Amino acid sequence: MKIQSVISYIESSQTELVNHNIYSKISTIEDLKIFMENHIYAVWDFMSLLKALQVNLTCTKNPWTPSKNTQAARFINEIVLEEETDEIKNGKVISHFELYLQAMDQIGASTSKINDFINKIETSNNYRDFINNYDINQEIKEFLNFTFDVIESGETHKIAAAFTFGRENVIPDMFIEIVKGLNKENSNVASDFIYYLERHIELDGDDHGPIALKMIENLCGNNQKKWEEVKEISKKSIDMRIRLWSHISSQIEHEYSNN
Repeated sequence: MKIQSVISYIESSQTELVNHNIYSKISTIEDLKIFMENHIYAVWDFMSLLKALQVNLTCTKNPWTPSKNTQAARFINEIVLEEETDEIKNGKVISHFELYLQAMDQIGASTSKINDFINKIETSNNYRDFINNYDINQEIKEFLNFTFDVIESGETHKIAAAFTFGRENVIPDMFIEIVKGLNKENSNVASDFIYYLERHIELDGDDHGPIALKMIENLCGNNQKKWEEVKEISKKSIDMRIRLWSHISSQIEHEYSNN
């Protein structure tokens, strides 16, 4: 089974990610604030990966024409429904990005920079130049640039690889480790963040992860070149996440050394 060869190829990187020291570093609300203020950019660019797949696999313009791959189109539409317009507690409909912002507000993490980022990128004539010139850490810029390099390749199987193996397929294990890193006291204070994590663990583990794997199989078929490219993009996606985690971990350490 070709999908298993991808899983085997990225196994060492995936193990490194799940065992990263960042999870043990997030033990106070101050640690969590630093984490969330940096991680929010990865929450944002995930949505761009998702929408790139929707644009490539479905018809998002008028006049409408049938999708060339209706099974893959259905896969991605199912994921978009819950990531962009999830129905959460009390029947509220919200994107997971906005749910994350809500969780940041609850613990007193600053959302001013990410809100400014979103407002300005929306009106930017060149979003890549904007990202590279914006006042965020280089490691975050590199993470975002990798994502948009993949998106701008226009090759759906590569975008799906970054989405599936760099995000959906690793999120349950990764977020379970973050939940473990928060003690009971902090979990109560950060209940919206815990809800966000648990919602992702539920959706990505039970629904989105398996759907995304089927999408990869559907897109690559028996094309060996595509499978090899999926392997490389998948591994690079996880490695970029590890680099981002290391950056955030060092930020938390730096904060401790200054106090």
